[in-house]
Amino acid sequence: MNRIRLLPEQVANQIAAGEVVERPASVVKELVENSLDAGASRVAIEIQAGGRSLIRVTDDGAGMSRDDALLCLERHATSKIQRAEDLSSIATMGFRGEALPSIASVSRFCLTTRERDGDSPEGTQVVVNGGKIVAVKACGSATGAVVEARQLFFNLPARRKFLRSEETESSHIERYLTLAALACPAVTFEFIKDGRVVWQLPAVKANERLAALRERLRALRGAEERLLPVDFSGTLPAYGQEEEFREARAARERFDVWGLIGAPGVSRSTREEQHIFVNRRPVENRGVNYALLEGYHTALMKGRYPVCCLFIEVDPAEVDVNIHPAKREIKFHREKAARDLLTQAVRQALLEFHQRVEAKPVLPQAPESKPVYAAPPLAQPVDLPHFTKPASSVPPPAQAPAVPAAAPKQESSPALLHVPLRLVGVVGKLYVVLESDRGLVLLDQHAAHERILFEQMMRRLEENVAAPSQRLLLAETVELTARDADFLRGQLKALTRLGVGLSEFGERTFLLDALPPFVRASDPRRFVIELVDELKAAGQSVNTLRLGEHVVAKTVCRHAVKANDPLAGPELENLVEDLRRCAMPYTCPHGRPTLIEMNYRELERKFGRAQ
Repeated sequence: MNRIRLLPEQVANQIAAGEVVERPASVVKELVENSLDAGASRVAIEIQAGGRSLIRVTDDGAGMSRDDALLCLERHATSKIQRAEDLSSIATMGFRGEALPSIASVSRFCLTTRERDGDSPEGTQVVVNGGKIVAVKACGSATGAVVEARQLFFNLPARRKFLRSEETESSHIERYLTLAALACPAVTFEFIKDGRVVWQLPAVKANERLAALRERLRALRGAEERLLPVDFSGTLPAYGQEEEFREARAARERFDVWGLIGAPGVSRSTREEQHIFVNRRPVENRGVNYALLEGYHTALMKGRYPVCCLFIEVDPAEVDVNIHPAKREIKFHREKAARDLLTQAVRQALLEFHQRVEAKPVLPQAPESKPVYAAPPLAQPVDLPHFTKPASSVPPPAQAPAVPAAAPKQESSPALLHVPLRLVGVVGKLYVVLESDRGLVLLDQHAAHERILFEQMMRRLEENVAAPSQRLLLAETVELTARDADFLRGQLKALTRLGVGLSEFGERTFLLDALPPFVRASDPRRFVIELVDELKAAGQSVNTLRLGEHVVAKTVCRHAVKANDPLAGPELENLVEDLRRCAMPYTCPHGRPTLIEMNYRELERKFGRAQ
């Protein structure tokens, strides 16, 4: 008796639907991707009961003829690809041809469409119930397509039972639509929930892509956080070195990163606000997450995650999007190189923010009378003169009004340490109060001194070309897993140059006999495992400084000025001047802010002078 049988087409479609259609948000995702692939300039999404009762997506895209409308409900029928070779270079959102038949097999489905460039003035309507075509008829229709999916999972009660509450399902739909709206600012989006318009996003007509992204973010989120622009172009390493193929590969090897990232101090406790797009496709990728954290190194507190909306543009042949049923995850063919370039893009944007110089700052001369301020209780009075003007400087600018008429725009204003600052006082023997032409500035003297000492020590270590190494009194053996041992075996030469004495002592055993002098390892095995993790996460950017960086950070924390250490005026002046010379002056080595600014507009709001 034969036990293996071919499943009916309806059952096969329901099995495919289990992979493609996880929840109502999956239906919305597939339908909106089809609309965008069809060249729609306007997409309207309507849901009821969290997508259980109704999902309707309306677009003004290319539309379909009667034959195409029927053919699109067959499995693996698509206009996106034609040959197997096309799978290696996918430039569209969808490509498998599984979405519509899968959705139609688990819902009461209706497709109404009319071809934009067709000869017929009438449209086509196809009605499907649980995978069975009920009716096909001509109808009046605007160009584009209207797709309705009612009573999702009506024929699969077990799947319907596992759906979450209406609010939870609605939030998943809204999250995806937010990503789609960010990816395509030139498209108008409308979202209607239970008959109520949640938001209408008009198409952003901007010549500059960053300006369009900012406008779309402002429309979605209202008040804008401090976000830094990223505009980076790199090149992936070539597969080979043949001269005759270099020019042909130039376009393929381009790796562009652009978008917005949070300024130092802007972070979240989860990755919810990390939006990554590869060729306009919202994706998830662990390597990208690691690259972001590595780019924010020493500018982010432990346990916090960056805020970003970044677009990676690379040749489609360099990305594999066919590794996940819902196409959420992607894989770069040259993963390590892509991570390094993304880290470089983020780091470059942060350094430009820290080192942005419009003109050499000029500190105003002290006026004839010193400001009068009340010292806090138990605080010892200290001499607090104004900062003096540097010897080589241009004439000081005109004195800014006490309350400017309008605060300068964030995009055009210079960095905080590149504007004139006037010393006002010290609060609680810790927070230095400064005044700028933009408002009030508070400086944490301990965090600022930490950053100064940290960069000074790291610079001294960098100047030592030959990595220092100190022999251990007793060598230690470390046994690793087969995977970690294989990885570490390929890094031994690099580690030797970094001052770490590791050598093979068996198939999966290594001998640790030397360390850089500033690295302390009470548990050798734990140190080597953490070293492997660090090398995997940071790649070639790890150097001898990174191996002992946490030791340096702890050392400067102990030696920096503390909360109750009184500093005189000249010492505070030197502290600010030394902070100006730091590469990343706005965070301490642990990622905490060194400076906080409160502009005049914010002060006016707090005192009720402005709305």
